[in-house]
Amino acid sequence: MSVFPVILSQEKFIHRDSLKFPLEERALQFGDGIYEVIRIYNGTYYLFDEHIDRLFRSTEAIKIKLSHSKEEIKNLLLELLERNNMAENGKVYMQISRGSAPRDHVFPTNVEPNIYAYVQAVPRNLVTLKNGVGVITHRDIRWENCYIKSLNLLPNVMAKQEAKEQGCYEAILHKDGVVTECSSSNVYLVKDGKIYTHPTTRNILHGCVRMAIERFVTDLNIPLIEEPFMLDDIANADELFLSSSTSEITPIITVDGSPVKDGMPGEITRKLQAAYEKDANIIENLIANA
Repeated sequence: MSVFPVILSQEKFIHRDSLKFPLEERALQFGDGIYEVIRIYNGTYYLFDEHIDRLFRSTEAIKIKLSHSKEEIKNLLLELLERNNMAENGKVYMQISRGSAPRDHVFPTNVEPNIYAYVQAVPRNLVTLKNGVGVITHRDIRWENCYIKSLNLLPNVMAKQEAKEQGCYEAILHKDGVVTECSSSNVYLVKDGKIYTHPTTRNILHGCVRMAIERFVTDLNIPLIEEPFMLDDIANADELFLSSSTSEITPIITVDGSPVKDGMPGEITRKLQAAYEKDANIIENLIANA
């Protein structure tokens, strides 16, 4: 079942071999793949093992068979930094799809996964880290396997776009009032010195920064309760914050236009930010002194 040679691209008719991307690529046609975003500080990967472990959990969950070991993937990503002379703050985006094959819902046989990765310079957003951000609330309409870091992100994209259109940074997602996470980050509520966050079920992404936070709270003797909280609980929260590889640990100061407590970043959030900076060996140690 071969594709005819002339294809339509934008408003031009060209030969299929002239396309700049694989025509029959399963990531493109089905979202059949997974990805990872790994933070880089001063040319060094942060939470490297955690990200690689999650990448392999995701490939296994959707039955992509990699011929590479974890160590081989890590070595490739390390070489990528070296070849780019990467010595600043940034991130790497890595994507793995099931491969290129004639379009069919059924998995192709004898096809190698497509793997690519690239590095970008990404400075820390010190303004949002210091001052906090506003968020909106949005119904969670995603599928039931959000623990897989898959390419199927359209519901997340739509929620994030709505937040942007309302002048906000993120969207807190909820299922019938039960808060799950944000469109591209995990979310936490602080009340009476305790941190509450949704347990790591299939309904949320198991964030790598979240794993680090679990270590931080142990050292800081702050109770972390993996228990869902409700939208209604936000009105009485002492603090809210979110976490992700690019957002680090960011205070949330307003939700749907209403302030969280006094509308200022809270003490526990500040302690976690300081712990994060120390753990990541971040040179510009500004948050701890905010």
